[in-house]
Amino acid sequence: MEKTPKGTPVGVDDPYEFAERCDHLTGDGRCRYALSHAGDDPEFARARRADDYRCLAGEEDCEWRDCPQYRSTTDGRECVRCGLEEVRMAHQSSARPLLEEHHLSYHGGDADNGRDDAEPSHEITVSLCRWCHAKVHNSFARVDDDVNPDAEALATREQRRSDEQAEFGFRSASERFESTDDRS
Repeated sequence: MEKTPKGTPVGVDDPYEFAERCDHLTGDGRCRYALSHAGDDPEFARARRADDYRCLAGEEDCEWRDCPQYRSTTDGRECVRCGLEEVRMAHQSSARPLLEEHHLSYHGGDADNGRDDAEPSHEITVSLCRWCHAKVHNSFARVDDDVNPDAEALATREQRRSDEQAEFGFRSASERFESTDDRS
């Protein structure tokens, strides 16, 4: 199983099984990295410019792992392990998110995560709820386990949904202040 640079498990054998479309791929099949970050990798940018910035993985017989700048990060909408959906409260910035970004592979990092092969390291992340995230890093739980959300996770999500529904109700300022004055 793959491990983090600190040695904790990431819950997968092959991060590329979970890799999706490259974050740098534009809608017209061009490489945004070569267009925007040419100074970071001039040789790569020069090669892409010579090919009208076409995505390297879009070429015949190429895969995502062939591109040195490939990056696939999560959209953060639901846990890939248990399916728990994110519910964020707009006015509660202190509320801890239900979902966290979980790295399956790290860009750069610790010598390609300790692998001896010449395959480049890419940043590949998925969303895990904080309960599944802890299980993956603290045990032998796997990202592809077929599990249901924890009871605590469901309760937290439902409380947020209730709070969200309460925000839809309209109360005028005088009604809100009147109700607090009555308590004094």
